[in-house]
Amino acid sequence: MLPLIDRHGRIATDLRVSLTDRCNLRCTYCMPPEGLEWMPDSQQLSDDEVVRLIGVAVRHLGVNEVRFTGGEPLVRRGLVDIVRRVRALDEDVEMSITTNALGLSRTAGALAEAGLDRVNVSLDTVRRDSFTTITRRDRLADVIAGLAAAEAAGLGPVKVNAVLLRGVNDDQAPELLGWCLERGYQLRFIEQMPLDAQHGWDRDLMVTADEIFASLATAYRLTPASEPRGSAPAELFTVDDGPATVGVIASVTRPFCGDCDRVRLTADGQVRNCLFAREESDLRAALRGGADDADLAARWRTAMWGKAPGHGIDDPSFLQPDRPMSAIGG
Repeated sequence: MLPLIDRHGRIATDLRVSLTDRCNLRCTYCMPPEGLEWMPDSQQLSDDEVVRLIGVAVRHLGVNEVRFTGGEPLVRRGLVDIVRRVRALDEDVEMSITTNALGLSRTAGALAEAGLDRVNVSLDTVRRDSFTTITRRDRLADVIAGLAAAEAAGLGPVKVNAVLLRGVNDDQAPELLGWCLERGYQLRFIEQMPLDAQHGWDRDLMVTADEIFASLATAYRLTPASEPRGSAPAELFTVDDGPATVGVIASVTRPFCGDCDRVRLTADGQVRNCLFAREESDLRAALRGGADDADLAARWRTAMWGKAPGHGIDDPSFLQPDRPMSAIGG
């Protein structure tokens, strides 16, 4: 087995698989109110193709963690079966899902039974009015029900991902942390990244990690966690002497590209060696053209070898990827 190594010595073992570009929310920092033009079904990988490519990654390339993303992966009809089939590939692979939790109350049990390990739920606020403003949907109660169902199904530790938006929910960090602490959810704040479909991201308007820390410090005492960070994107802090922690993913102001171990597969079978890459490598054409697993693995290694040393957001020449987050997968 030859791993997914790049020219800077990083090895990718964490595969993010986008199952669809479709979503049932319209978050302001992701897409316009009317949504986007969705990917035609003919371009999207079939369930069999998804499982085969994950099998190549696991059996030939050393991937040991798979996370299903979107869009919203729960809208993929074959999700539970895909999870079951990937679990059959390797009992030791860690499988998770990043979701907005709409519908999770109905599917959490089936996903757990199929072999899913845990969930990451996107939730930026626990105030109904703020949730409706951010997502353009009045569905907070459904998200809360989905979180509870995931916990009950054993899909833990349940993690919550939150983005703070200036003038909308940037004053709610302590409130959201308190809410998660009461329920045993692990909260991670994420700096807003330049991945919106509208290309309206403005660094000057972004709520930074330093601002998040300052807000949390008004209600909690944070100390750096003792556990090593490794390649994890979140910098962890113990809350009020623990054992609970809170994390901050400062992709923009405190990039961690040097320790990145992730690779992404889009819903239409393109390899992205970086979330912010502007180039992709097509595995779908080779797959549908009859390539065997060894050839697919070799193409994947070539795609990873060219990975840039960093995302370059601070570089004046930085250009936002053409694809938005909903089409890339987180």
